[in-house]
Amino acid sequence: MIDRVAEILDLVARRPHGASLTELARILEAPLSSVQGLSNGLVATGYLEERDRLYTLGPAPHFLTRLAGTPDSDVVTHEDLAEIYEQTGMTTVLGIIVGSDLYYVDHASTSPTYGYLAENYVKRSLLRCSSGWVLLAGMERRDLWARLGAAREQDQPLVERFLQELPAIERDGFVVTPDVSEVEIEGIATAVQVDGRTVAAVACIGDHAEVRDRADVIVDFLRGKRERWGAGR
Repeated sequence: MIDRVAEILDLVARRPHGASLTELARILEAPLSSVQGLSNGLVATGYLEERDRLYTLGPAPHFLTRLAGTPDSDVVTHEDLAEIYEQTGMTTVLGIIVGSDLYYVDHASTSPTYGYLAENYVKRSLLRCSSGWVLLAGMERRDLWARLGAAREQDQPLVERFLQELPAIERDGFVVTPDVSEVEIEGIATAVQVDGRTVAAVACIGDHAEVRDRADVIVDFLRGKRERWGAGR
């Protein structure tokens, strides 16, 4: 039920003009009555609002965000990403974990592909990109084992590869061209840490050959930025 509630909130948040009950049930492939019961409960608690038979995000999520304060990942600003992009010439993204997936929440690039991924918050497999490997390596062991055990069937062959690289990632805080993407791109990612916790990943991504050729320069620049983030700027 928690998963279904999260799916409803996610779908409604992506539709600023509202989503109908029929639309929610169709996308979730769930009985209308079940979705209606959950939606009514979310309306009653302020997580959704209903107007003219359309559901929009209510005030509760915004209140919780304000209550919690600034997200730790905000230690990395858009200006930081733009500076990395200018210095390396590579698309630069900021990634975080939400649930079991990776989302790019900001980027600096002229590429429409990465702009689409970041601006539409398209989820990606943690095992299929350098940012995901960095974020997995920053987890406590119990959480990491659970994530790896629940990996998609098509991602299972990558679990052993990740585990082989895990000690080096934990030691260095970097993932360099892991060659795991489902498309012809590659990345170099570093962990963003706050109070010793990995809260996000910053990655330079692009053409496989170009990223490999410039790996040393990219790693050195990211290392300098990472030290500033870890020092609280």
